[in-house]
Amino acid sequence: MVFACSLLSISEQSRAGAQIEEPMIDSVRTALSSAVANQAPPVPEFKDTESRLAYLRWLGNMSDRLRKKKPEWQIRQEFLQTVWYESKRAGLDVTLVMGLIQVESNFRKFAVSNVGARGYMQVMPFWTRVIGDSDPGKLFHMQTNLRFGCVILRHYLDRERGDLFLGLGRYNGSRGKAPYPSAVMGASKNWELSA
Repeated sequence: MVFACSLLSISEQSRAGAQIEEPMIDSVRTALSSAVANQAPPVPEFKDTESRLAYLRWLGNMSDRLRKKKPEWQIRQEFLQTVWYESKRAGLDVTLVMGLIQVESNFRKFAVSNVGARGYMQVMPFWTRVIGDSDPGKLFHMQTNLRFGCVILRHYLDRERGDLFLGLGRYNGSRGKAPYPSAVMGASKNWELSA
């Protein structure tokens, strides 16, 4: 309980979605644009039955944990399926993405930060101009927001050569400062699958 209270206070101190617009070389911009433009539906594909069963166990477990935030089964299931799909698509740990969403928006689709970041993953509107179609209104669409957020987080982690602390700090616009990465890493523990 003490950990949860301290996590909550850290989370409240963090400024959601203050990503900083930085110049990008054309090849990076093109790669990121391509990654967000692919409109494949978030339908999980599995290499074998065991992978499918592992996903279904995860879905059931996470659904129970998320029930208070998203009481309607169909909305909760679609959200979790999309988080899982977009996380895997971007090569991210699903628990990390769930922790980031918890810290950034507390699972609120229409969250807007004091700096204008939008949606579940608090994506700054400038990203739609830099790598999207310049329509920031689409950041309130679940799959679009999760796709942008995962692609941007993957970009920052690659830029920081896999350093989670620095990559999360860059995502939040607080690179080098501990509160935000600590809050996300702490929150991600809430979404680990129990054995």
